[in-house]
This record gives sequence, structure tokens and C-alpha cells, in this order.
Amino acid sequence: MWRLTAFLVICFGCRAAAVPRSEYPQPQFERERWLSLNGSWEFAFDDANAGLDADWAAVGKPFGRNITVPYCFESRLSGIGDTSFHPWVWYRRTVSVPEEWKGQRVLLHFGAVNYWALVWVNGKLAGGHEGGNTPFTLDVTPLLKAGANVLTVRSHFPPTDRGIPRGKQYWEPKSKDIFYTRTSGIWQSVWMEAVGASYLERVKITPALDGTVRLDWAIARPQADLEVTVAASFEGRPAASATGRANGARATALLSIDAPRLWSPQSPHLYDVTLELRRGGTLLDRVHSYFGFRRVTAEHGKVLLNGDPIFLKMVLDQGYWPESILTPPTDEAIQYDIRMAKEMGFNGARKHQKLEDPRYLYWADRMGFLVSSEMANAYEFDDGYVERFTGEWAAAVERDYNHPSIIIWAPINESWGVPDLRDPRQQNHLKSLYALTHSLDDTRLAIDNEGWEHTGTTDLFAIHDYARTGELLYEKYKDVGKPGFGVPNDGRAALLPGYQYNGSPVALTEFGGIAFIPPGHDAPAEAWGYSGVEKTADGALERLRGLYGAIARIPGFAGLCYTQLTDVEQEINGLMTYDRKPKFDVKRLREINALVP
Repeated sequence: MWRLTAFLVICFGCRAAAVPRSEYPQPQFERERWLSLNGSWEFAFDDANAGLDADWAAVGKPFGRNITVPYCFESRLSGIGDTSFHPWVWYRRTVSVPEEWKGQRVLLHFGAVNYWALVWVNGKLAGGHEGGNTPFTLDVTPLLKAGANVLTVRSHFPPTDRGIPRGKQYWEPKSKDIFYTRTSGIWQSVWMEAVGASYLERVKITPALDGTVRLDWAIARPQADLEVTVAASFEGRPAASATGRANGARATALLSIDAPRLWSPQSPHLYDVTLELRRGGTLLDRVHSYFGFRRVTAEHGKVLLNGDPIFLKMVLDQGYWPESILTPPTDEAIQYDIRMAKEMGFNGARKHQKLEDPRYLYWADRMGFLVSSEMANAYEFDDGYVERFTGEWAAAVERDYNHPSIIIWAPINESWGVPDLRDPRQQNHLKSLYALTHSLDDTRLAIDNEGWEHTGTTDLFAIHDYARTGELLYEKYKDVGKPGFGVPNDGRAALLPGYQYNGSPVALTEFGGIAFIPPGHDAPAEAWGYSGVEKTADGALERLRGLYGAIARIPGFAGLCYTQLTDVEQEINGLMTYDRKPKFDVKRLREINALVP
């Protein structure tokens, strides 16, 4: 399993021979000298919240347990599997910095820690972070010493706080209805890297279909006379290169590539790129990344990819696993989910209420799989929520900007976090997120409110409806896209009062929800589905065929998203069971998907 890598050191010039690329936690920003810190850590619950006052980070209090990082303590793969409430938890491990890193700065990376984190090195506070879905990095160079170093992490995730962006993680002790087991503490990879006196913090890569590529660099600890270079290649052959001077903490480089090969689900062409930061003749930092040429637009009621209409055939994917909850158990598990969805006839996934692991997005890029990226929402609106959510969403867009597979941003689903949109403040927050998203990224579609209560400013008019039959679905939506059509909905208004439909493409982004329990499969006693439970596979497929047939008769639809790819705990409307066994003949599912364009 790629997640359980022990200590691993890679030197300049030996990346390909030393480690498969699948080992690296952030493939969009890959360095050659790194050290995985996944694996066994000491661990302790701190239910009395005594650890800070008692200075556990400094005194070396025995923690008494071990946990396998990056799996949360609620999961089986963590080695603990305790799903009860534990708001405060502690981690500790020792690490020896490789001798060849001497004289370099050392960065400590966390993919995600839910929700507030504090980090100490050798008993001294290195820093902290707020946000359970986004990464953070600490420069720990001044705190390190020769030999063994002690890393300590404290995480605080209040299990009942509904003002925290938490997605489907339930605030009661036991999962119920559409809510599932929590993921507390460290739940994505932890690793260290060596860099020079100045180093790259991030790069924003913006390709255009004419072959131009703009790269915007952010540089940490900038010095005078810094030079940036970029070299792009395609299938191992040089494609373009450029050199430029840094302007303080920023730099910009432009590439021009002749006859660019475009990225699409059918042909997911990717260009590799090497980014270097130098001062004089000294290499300070080197990062490997990649990009794809693709353009997403919406015109005349259609979604266009690279200028051509594409019908979105998406599947709702919650991104939960029975053994590891929100953390993918292995790289192979990620690839399997994408491969099965494609074999069923889907061209993408709506990642629901989860900012997905970068490894998932890497494989979506490589395998040609469209992604609608959705933030984990909160449920209660107040000033603290607005500050937390806005900052974390901006960090999410920044993290994933370079992935060609992402074609849609959806910060809010079904008015979660803004439950009373009659309140002008909540309306303004909703609209501000749409504007914020496009201020950070104008290369993709953005949805103001996924599913209902649109403000009239959205790039995709997303509708959720769990009509049981094709006849009901057709009668409700047969006039979609026609002049002056009124949009009905399943329980909530599609438009907020006072707003008008803006002509954007209409997509049925939640429908179906047909539950079925395969023979011999054990299901929870509280098992349920959005539109009832079918007794036979044939019955479920017949109802599914009726829904698809109705959608095929409605030319106003630009796409769909079926609920859902897999069962999740008590929710059994998946096309596969929770442990990823297909419930239906995959060929028959593909034939049904072929009913729509």
C-alpha cells in the first residue's frame, strides 16, 4: 500500500529509479528529496483536554497507543477503529533527517488534519493550522537537531460543531440517514522535504488551446538575483522551455507549444514540466508537475470541452471506504473506482461533500475522468463559519487549480451552511463564493448552489430530483431549456424568489437513488435509498432505464449525475456495494448510459 511507506529518501537525479511516482502525496508539486512520515505513530486520546496545560509536547508523556497514519482513529486501517467522540487527540513520532540534507531548509507537510492542528518539533511549537480539508506546510529548520527529532501533533475536531466545514461527517454518535462516520485528526499523508535557502511555494499553470502556457510562481524566502526556469515535455520529448527573473516573491514564465495535444476523457494527454529556482549557478529548488490543455465553457445551453459539446454523464461519489472512511485505502482503490465508473459508461464524478485526496485527482487526470469538485459544507451560519469556510474554499481552489480533470467548482450544496436564504447576509455569502471562485479561477464552470435555490448567477443550473419513474421525471422537466420554462424541483425551489433563470446549461446533478441489496450481501438494518428499495436487479435496472429514457427525451438537459457509485454505510443506493462489488452487470449499465448523448 502506497500510504504505508516507511522512511524513504530520494536524491537529485534518482527519482525514477528510487521510487515509483505513486508514492508521492502531491503529484502536482513533486520534489525529489523527500521523506514519508506515514506509518506508525504514538497516539493518545485527550478527552479531558488536559494535554496543553500539562505540556505533553515537552514532557514526553507516554501516549500508550499506536496509530497508522494517515488513517483516522475511527477507521479500521488505523489500528484503533474507535468511532466514539474524542475531540482532542495527540500524535508523536521520531524522525532522523537524512545526512545529505545538511545545510538545507526542511519543510514538514500535512495533506489534511481535521480540524485545528498544532505541531511541535522537539517540544517547541512549530505552528498550527485551521481547516480540515486543506494542506499546510511548516518550515521546521530552526527546530531540528542532529540525530532523532520528536514530532508531536495535537488535533481538535469538535464532533458536534455544525459550524465547521464537515461534509457528511455526522454530529451524533452513530451514522444515520445521509450522514456517516467522522474522520478526526490526521487523514492525509505527512512528509518532509529538503529545499534551498529560497524555494517554490506553489505554481499556477494556465494553458490555452493556442499552445501558450502561463506559469505564475510564488517563492518563499526570496533573495536577490533569483532565476526561474521551466521545461515542458510530452511523452518524454522536449516541448518548450523558458527562463525568467524573479520579482521578489513572484515570477512569471510563458511557454509556447506548437500543435498542443488536448486533454479530454477520450485522450487524456498530459505534459510533464520541471520547474527550477536558481541563484547564480546554484540550484535552490526543483519541482516536477504536469498540465493538460483543455478549455471548459458553457454556450447556448450546452457544456463545451475544447469547443465541442459534451454531455456530462457523471456519477455521485462520496469518497468513503469501509476500512478507511475518507482516506483512500490504497492507490489501487482509487484507480478501481475510476475504472469501474468509466466501464459503467460515466465520463466523470461529482465528488460529493469532500475535497478529494490529490492522489485521486492525479489518477482522474491520467485516466481521463471529469470531476466536479465540491467543498465539504457546514450546516450553521454565523460570522465564524463565514470566515472559516471562505478561507478554506480559497485554499481548496488554490490546491487543485492545475488539475485538468476538474471542470466544475461547487462550493455550496443544497444551501448547506446557508439554510435560510431569505436572510440577505446568507444570500450575499452564497453569491460571494461564486464571485470568489471566479476571481481565483476563470477557466472552469462554477455553481452558486448545487441543486436548488439558485441566485440566477451560475454557470451550470444544477437540479436535484429523485422522481421514482421516467414518466414522472419527463412530465416535470419536458420543457427544460425552452423559452420561459419554469423549473420545478424536488421539495425546494430551483430559483430563489426575486431571481430569474440566466440561460445557463441545465443539468440533473442528482437523480435515481435506486436502492438494491444483492443476494447474499449483508446490509445494515437501517438500510435505505432515496427512491425506495427494489427487490431484484432486473427491477432496479428497469427503473433506471426508464429514468435514462426520460432524460434522453429532454433535449434541454446538458448533463446528469446518478446517485451513486457505491453504498455508504446505511445508504444502499450504490451501483456497487460499500466494499466495491458491482451489484449489476456492468455491460447493462453501460448500455443504459448510452441512451443519452
